[in-house]
Amino acid sequence: MSEEELDRRLFAAVDTRHWDRPLPDWEAVEKELRGRGVTLRLLWLEYLSRHPEGYRYTQFCAHFHAWQRHSRPPTMRRQHRAGEALEVDYAGMTLSVIDKGVVRQAQVFVACLPCSDLTYAEASWTQGHEDWLGAHVRAFAYIGGCPKKVIPDNLKTGVTDANYWDPVLNRSYHAFGRHHNVAIVPARVRKPRDKPSAENAVRLVEMWVLAPLRHRQFFSLAEANAALAEKIEEWNNRPFAPPREGSRRSLFEAIERDKLNPLPAAPFVVGQWLVARVNIDYHVAVDGHFYSVPYRLMHRRLDVFLTATAVAIFHQGERVASHPRSAAKAHHTTTSEHMPPAHQAMAKRTPDKLRTEAAALGLAIGTYVDRLLDAREHPEQAVRACLGVLRLTGTYGKERLELACERALAAGVASSRYVERLLKADRRHPFLDAHADDGLGEHGNLRGPAYYN
Repeated sequence: MSEEELDRRLFAAVDTRHWDRPLPDWEAVEKELRGRGVTLRLLWLEYLSRHPEGYRYTQFCAHFHAWQRHSRPPTMRRQHRAGEALEVDYAGMTLSVIDKGVVRQAQVFVACLPCSDLTYAEASWTQGHEDWLGAHVRAFAYIGGCPKKVIPDNLKTGVTDANYWDPVLNRSYHAFGRHHNVAIVPARVRKPRDKPSAENAVRLVEMWVLAPLRHRQFFSLAEANAALAEKIEEWNNRPFAPPREGSRRSLFEAIERDKLNPLPAAPFVVGQWLVARVNIDYHVAVDGHFYSVPYRLMHRRLDVFLTATAVAIFHQGERVASHPRSAAKAHHTTTSEHMPPAHQAMAKRTPDKLRTEAAALGLAIGTYVDRLLDAREHPEQAVRACLGVLRLTGTYGKERLELACERALAAGVASSRYVERLLKADRRHPFLDAHADDGLGEHGNLRGPAYYN
């Protein structure tokens, strides 16, 4: 008999627990505790209502925690290599910021290098694409390099399909990883132990950074981030608890900074990829504004890359249009080269261009076009009338049109049809060569100015 077997028989532990008292289903208790507002005391009271002879609260808790210790699966201790990973997450706590008199809750992004525990945090208005990617870019700038991989949570701005075996990354997030030569390895859904450093960093940031700032008033996001940066730097320089020596910052500088890959020479352009269909007016709708594309692409589905300042539109990987981004809703941004030839010609017919074109043909023609434009409440309404006058040069020549406009000015009639009737009458019975002061006399084809009033 071995010594261990002898000890077991001689000094067997005596179980003094009262097994006659009913025990709850501890798995069900643990599951209930995940619900919002559910406490162990509430579950004990419900247990006691069903079993009045059951355990008191202290023993109930002791049995539950003992069950947890024995049923909890073993955890694997990881040896984090320097420069290998950056774990990222959003804190559960928010930061109150007074923005133009309105209190808003800013989201707090947290990133942590597991090897040195160096931590970065920043506040943003949302967890959307631009804020999410921008926070990554600034986190990389803070640590001064690129890790081998980034381990995020499965929020939609980063992961489109959180498949266990083959997760699908958001297109913009994938582009971020390619630009920095970084692998994006999302944690499994509802598996916080896949990124324990980030989970712990979030807890510590909430405790030592956000909680001390809870009574501070911030009047801009920049002011809030300045305070966050100061607190984060204090946290990173705080000495470790014994037996660890140094601080997060000193450990990072000693073993991790040199293991990071260098940042790309060109900065990453933070933006969002969208898919948009081209309307019949050869424009695509992006964030409530309409941007033109070549008219030959009508009804096609195009890729749109949207940044804070620009909109780039692609067809089969080739850029087909670029525009400055506009915040004006229900407005259009149009490039003339995207129009069909007929539309380009029409777009060039602005009042100012018509005045210039008419003045180049002759003094009377220019004056008459001015008169047509001034006769309408809105000059754009007279564009067709002006075009009706200018087109007559093709049929009658600019010399005859000049004379006809002189006569029309003398008669005080502002109408393209009046000028055309003058020219038709002059072709049958030439009279425009006579001085305008001679008047038109009685003519069967002319109705006179009173007709047009």
